[in-house]
Amino acid sequence: MSDRSVTHTTFTLERVYKASPARVFAAWADPDAKARWFAGPAAEHEIDFRIGGREVVRGRAEDGAALTFESVYHDIIPDQRIVSASVLKSGDTMATVSVTAVELTPDGEGTRLLLTEQGTFLDGHEQPSWRQQGTLDQLTALEAELRR
Repeated sequence: MSDRSVTHTTFTLERVYKASPARVFAAWADPDAKARWFAGPAAEHEIDFRIGGREVVRGRAEDGAALTFESVYHDIIPDQRIVSASVLKSGDTMATVSVTAVELTPDGEGTRLLLTEQGTFLDGHEQPSWRQQGTLDQLTALEAELRR
């Protein structure tokens, strides 16, 4: 008998960027920009940024295991909101299922980004703290992308 577990978590991250909501939104929608800050140089990245469209990132874990992160976009309001549902697999093993909402609002001359993720973590294959840290790292990389 194998050990099975389900861990549920929700986290919210907030950042303010010195860029307009249109510029921040474009960094999510443009395939080249999104690949740079979201996937990184060692991963394969595909994106079809539209409602019903898919985004797939393929890479490797530190132990060499194949990782696939796949999202489907369910709601997109230009310059305001992006909602997606995602799965993370290690090989053929499902590690997480999550829903992410990104909200963009003007903040002075910049943009306030509010990201909320609701995650279901299966059988200890990924920890909520790892996902939160990885998402924080991506939002930091987004800041660098916006300065390009």
